[in-house]
Amino acid sequence: MEKIPVAIIGLGRIASLLEDDALREKPCTHAGAIAANPFCTIAAGSDLDADRRRIFAERWHRPVYADADTMLTKHRPGIVHIATYPDSHYHYCALAARHEVPVVVCEKPLADTIAAARKIAALHHKGNTRILTNHERRYSADYLKAKGILDAERLGPLLSVRAVLYMGKTRRLLDVFWHDGTHLADAAMFLTGASLSHRRRWGARLGSRTGTAWLEGYLERPAERIPFLMEIGAERDHLVFELEFSCALGRLRIGNGIFEVWESAESPYAEGFRSLKRTGDTFEGKTGYFADMIEDAVACYHDPARQPRSGAADGLRAIEYLNSVKAWRGSN
Repeated sequence: MEKIPVAIIGLGRIASLLEDDALREKPCTHAGAIAANPFCTIAAGSDLDADRRRIFAERWHRPVYADADTMLTKHRPGIVHIATYPDSHYHYCALAARHEVPVVVCEKPLADTIAAARKIAALHHKGNTRILTNHERRYSADYLKAKGILDAERLGPLLSVRAVLYMGKTRRLLDVFWHDGTHLADAAMFLTGASLSHRRRWGARLGSRTGTAWLEGYLERPAERIPFLMEIGAERDHLVFELEFSCALGRLRIGNGIFEVWESAESPYAEGFRSLKRTGDTFEGKTGYFADMIEDAVACYHDPARQPRSGAADGLRAIEYLNSVKAWRGSN
């Protein structure tokens, strides 16, 4: 079978450079995932930056272009990966649609504004170009395992969800929230099958580079509202990305390097009480988060009726939540 030619627009960290990180699970970039997939081949890359074009060409031995339109015209790829800054995502999604590219993989967040995100979702809705949002937890084996536990209500009904996000000592809380909070918000919605709504926030202002902000809201399912709380903190010298699901009969925690399942058991500390006891249920090995994502894109390419596991509508829902938090006009 002839391999699918895949082009990449934007040749920075997530597109290619992070593949040199010795500690990350491989593949961990768009180029790495394409190169590792037996049904794909890297056709070409495009970036406005000459150094990034040079590094990409030297690493992958593929032609590079300063102009994405020229690249798409010459190579006519079956799949296009967009790994540029969010403010250009709509421009390149629309460009790919004009070139009738069957499948587009767009980095998160889907766009920098709610208006642009809606335009991208509308492009997908037309049906000629399907747009996959790279919310990678939807493709990660540990999150899929967690979803199975929650869906089966192994720990009883879900009662509340807490999220924690620390991503550096000096970054603005708003930047952390927009860039990395999109993953947390989408993962919470994916794992619960719910939509996320904002109610209020307090603590540090989102424009601050110090302190801690709390965002309160709900995960909403038919006839059910599940309380949701996200903590975003600055001034930490460590990274934390985790979700905690509190259920009637236990607790599940998942995040970067975390997979814990706790079940209710008779307390060893006090008579007549029950405590949480950690089970032996854990996750080890590769998550396949980038490899599974490109497999989904390939499946969409081969089946015009297939919808991606993480589509433009999912990306839009995350942006709607982020935008509602940013636009909130309460006391903080």
